[in-house]
Amino acid sequence: MPRLLCVDAGEERSGLAICDEEGRLAVPLAIIERRGRALDEVAAEIAALARAEACAGIIVGLPRNIDGTEGAQALRARGLGRRLAAASALPLEYWDERMSSFIAESRAAAAAAPGRKRRPRHMDDLAAAVILQTYLDARRTAERE
Repeated sequence: MPRLLCVDAGEERSGLAICDEEGRLAVPLAIIERRGRALDEVAAEIAALARAEACAGIIVGLPRNIDGTEGAQALRARGLGRRLAAASALPLEYWDERMSSFIAESRAAAAAAPGRKRRPRHMDDLAAAVILQTYLDARRTAERE
């Protein structure tokens, strides 16, 4: 399985994660600040990172509501996804990201040293790694069936 880049798209910043060449392990890669920049500029920066990391595809987290419907955040993620597909010319898939931030925060809290601040300032790249890991695990499971 080729390397994949995952994007946890946010209004203020987007977290990025990448997987190993075997498609087994997702790790946080970077956080891209939007700071009022146009989505096309953010997409171009993410596409450049995907090229630099020799990625063969992009996964964009799709923030669905608990009932599975899509709201304003999902529309924003799809907007960034469209721009990313155009800027990178890579295959792009959307993946349900429900509960990814909660899981990332729980993992960060569990890994924190006793007495230390338990939550990092930004969790976006960790959430992207959770999204990508669930995608990789689901794909491996589907391949075995």
